[in-house]
Amino acid sequence: MPLPDYSELVLPPPPPGRPYVLVNMVMSADGKVVVEGNELGIGSDADRRLMRQLRANADVVLAGAGTLRATGTSPRLGDPALEAARRRRGKPPVPLAATLSASGNLPLDRAFFTATDFDAVVYLASPTAQTRQAVEHTGRRVVVLPKGNETVPAMLRHLREQIGCRVLLCEGGPTLNAALFQIGAVYEYFVTVGPGIVGGRETFTPVAGDRPFTRATLPAMELLSAVPSPETGEVYCRYRVRR
Repeated sequence: MPLPDYSELVLPPPPPGRPYVLVNMVMSADGKVVVEGNELGIGSDADRRLMRQLRANADVVLAGAGTLRATGTSPRLGDPALEAARRRRGKPPVPLAATLSASGNLPLDRAFFTATDFDAVVYLASPTAQTRQAVEHTGRRVVVLPKGNETVPAMLRHLREQIGCRVLLCEGGPTLNAALFQIGAVYEYFVTVGPGIVGGRETFTPVAGDRPFTRATLPAMELLSAVPSPETGEVYCRYRVRR
């Protein structure tokens, strides 16, 4: 069976005041997203190819500060054909990168801050003046958000209304995914299930916020596709959140 092709998805228009949000994650067969502190070792080259195809649909690729600290993050596609397809659709060859941090503890020497082949925006929740200045010194755009329950909704409004983001791809981490699910902002969820077992009590699942959903509030999802790969032992799943 051929692998799915995520390079040119047909997506609905964004809702008022926020982008159409996609979440993409890779996890082990027991539902864990990190091994020894990050996701390296769970997904295959095929999974990473699908990740880049998903990025080709996005105006902005978002990652939480924890993901940025653990493995770094970028919106790069790594494929001239995907970049050319974006140009044909009137988009820049590479999406805008974004990160969200409450603490301001960011690795300012990472490519997210130093690369010149993509642009990036940094969302900070009520930072100190020193933290803000340090990030601004990298040359990246800084947007200050209110702290608490309004942080993520304010970020989504800014992305849609000030940056013009119609499709937002979130690549984790689990806490940011949880915040997006909690406010009903996620529309589609892509997850690759790998063949390994991680185990452990403290290792994260793809959605790991402070407040679990209840039977009455858990988001119900419609399975759009599930494609197995005998070569990698992975299953590539696409869900749409029921409204």
